[in-house]
Amino acid sequence: MATRTATPDNEPFDFNLDAVEAEVDLTPWRVHWAGKRWMFAHMQSLDVWTLVEAAEGGDITAMTGIFRAALGDQAWAEFRKIKLPQYKMKALFDGYRRHCGLEPGESEASAS
Repeated sequence: MATRTATPDNEPFDFNLDAVEAEVDLTPWRVHWAGKRWMFAHMQSLDVWTLVEAAEGGDITAMTGIFRAALGDQAWAEFRKIKLPQYKMKALFDGYRRHCGLEPGESEASAS
C-alpha cells in the first residue's frame, strides 16, 4: 500500500471548493406573520450539517430545523412563541420551497 504524505495547502489541488458560487439568487424570503416581518435565509445558503442533524429526527424535525436555521436562533425563539396551526406550517414550508426553487415533493438534495 502506498504511503500518502501531507501536501501543503498552497500546492495544486483537484477541486477548489472555495471558488464554487451559488447557481441561484440567494435572496432571503420575507414573510408576514402575527403582525411582524420575518426574514428566512435562502435554503441553499443554510449550513448543510445543521440540516442533516435535523433530518435525522424525521420530517417535522427536519422542517422545523430548516426554519430554525433559516431564521437564526434569536428570531427562531421569537417565532416559536407564536402559536402556529399545522395547516399554516405546511403552507409556510411549501411557499419557502417554491421561493428556493424546489417544487413540492422535491428535496434539496435532488439531482434536478
